[in-house]
This record gives sequence, C-alpha cells and structure tokens, in this order.
Amino acid sequence: MTLNFDRNVDYVLEDDRVLLTPLKETDIEFLLPFALNEPETWKYSHQSAKGEQGLRTYINEALKNRATGDEYPFIVFDKQTSSYAGSTRFYDIKMHWQTVQLGYTWYGEKFRGTGLNKHCKFLLLQFAFEKMNALRVEFRADARNELSIAAMKSIGCKSEGILRSNMPLHGGGRRDSIVLSILKNEWENDVKESLGRILK
Repeated sequence: MTLNFDRNVDYVLEDDRVLLTPLKETDIEFLLPFALNEPETWKYSHQSAKGEQGLRTYINEALKNRATGDEYPFIVFDKQTSSYAGSTRFYDIKMHWQTVQLGYTWYGEKFRGTGLNKHCKFLLLQFAFEKMNALRVEFRADARNELSIAAMKSIGCKSEGILRSNMPLHGGGRRDSIVLSILKNEWENDVKESLGRILK
C-alpha cells in the first residue's frame, strides 16, 4: 500500500468557514501584510517569512518542495471575514510508509483563537486519512510553544516525546521539538467525531 496522493493535482479543501487552495507564487500579495507587519508570527518557526524577501523565499521553498513531492502547501482563506488568513502544509510526505506531517501553520493575529484553525485541521486530517489513505499524521512544534502545543492537543493529538536539540532556529541556536500524532484508527474511532462536534 502507498499514499493515494499526486503532487501535480490541485487539491481544494473547504467547508462553510474556510477554503484551502494550493499555494502559488502570486499569493505573495495576499500574505505580504503579515510578513511586513507581524514578524512575531514566526518566533518559534524553523523557517521565517518575515519581510518581503523572507516571504518570497518561504513561498519559493514551499513550491520547490511541492515539485519534488516532499511537501504540499496551502494558502488559507477565511470565509467569515472574506480575507486571506495564513498558510499551512503537508510535509515529509512518505508515500510507502503512508505517513505525513502537518505543519508550517501560521495565521495573522486577528485570526488566532477564532476557531479557524480547527476548521483547517479537520479538513486536512479528513483529507489525509480518508483521501490520501494515511495511517499516521504527525505534528511537531518548538517545545517552548505552549499555545501551539495546546492547540494540537485540543484537536486530539497525542504527545509522543521530545526530540532534543533536533533543529536549528532561524535566529540562531537550536530547539527541542515535541512530537505529537494522530493515527488512522484514532481518527475513525474518536477524533473525527469529537472535532466535528466542536465545529458545529
């Protein structure tokens, strides 16, 4: 078995709150205000998109990695406010292992804590387990990023442990990363229903 996934297909995911479309180079115009005005967005990120050049590099790297099949980035559109909110992606896509990581997720300040993230995660998890046929979806975060960790646990992620000093920080130094995951049987038995109730 392998993942049912084609990097050349433009997948579109949406519900009544959010629309996820494949990230394109021209999307810089929608995300640039965040890169220029909200630099703290990437405080805990491995790759920063601060400033216009930072955002261009960020998008170009994401698109390059989509072309190799390693990643699949989306831009997030919030239907409630009719505005673009941020970005997220599948990465470390392992076709024959039937595993994928979900991350590089960020939103502008006004979209945080609004429920938008849970709608995004539901769509992405549903796609991963029910369309891609993934057996495991993994999440990672800077072990200091308490808000991000709490958000992941609130959607049903289970903590697996800490990878010590496992990656460099864009501002220098290295970070410990927490690893969390959701398995296909957990999605089917509990997580999908629990997360769906929150979204109603």
